[in-house]
Amino acid sequence: MSLYLAALLIIQGFSISLGVGSSTLAILNFFSAIADGKIDDTERHMMGIVYVVLRLAMILILFSTIALFFVQYQVAGPHSFSTLQYGQAFALSVLFVNAILMTAHVMPSTFGPAIQAGNWFTLGFLETIEPLNIAHFSILQFLLAYITWIVLAIAVVNGAMALMKAKRYGFLKP
Repeated sequence: MSLYLAALLIIQGFSISLGVGSSTLAILNFFSAIADGKIDDTERHMMGIVYVVLRLAMILILFSTIALFFVQYQVAGPHSFSTLQYGQAFALSVLFVNAILMTAHVMPSTFGPAIQAGNWFTLGFLETIEPLNIAHFSILQFLLAYITWIVLAIAVVNGAMALMKAKRYGFLKP
């Protein structure tokens, strides 16, 4: 394995790990910040730092994944790509499209953050199972699992927000 290829794989793995961790922190920081009904300057500042780290992770994963796909295409051709790699490319595409839609305030906050978190966790899961050689699934199986996972992420995030809102307005005892 060339040093170039090894470096790309390390950068890709690092960026996915960084994205999964910072996405988790972004959601948790958001929950913590909105628990009292308002986001103060300190909370906004801390969330801003996490978002910078998320953007860095996104840039690193984009460039490393494109480079890895290009190398594989040049060496082995288009038929060498696995379903896992197609799933990874799909999740990465949704990650970027959703981020753009959220930035443009087109994607509602009811869905956007959960879709981002779900995509980062999908990428983390795919990255984890790849070296275990257990990624034997079809595109249809991947898409069904992916949709299920995103719906679950949306339900969890919105459920947590509803619980916090209910506590804030006194519908639930703390």
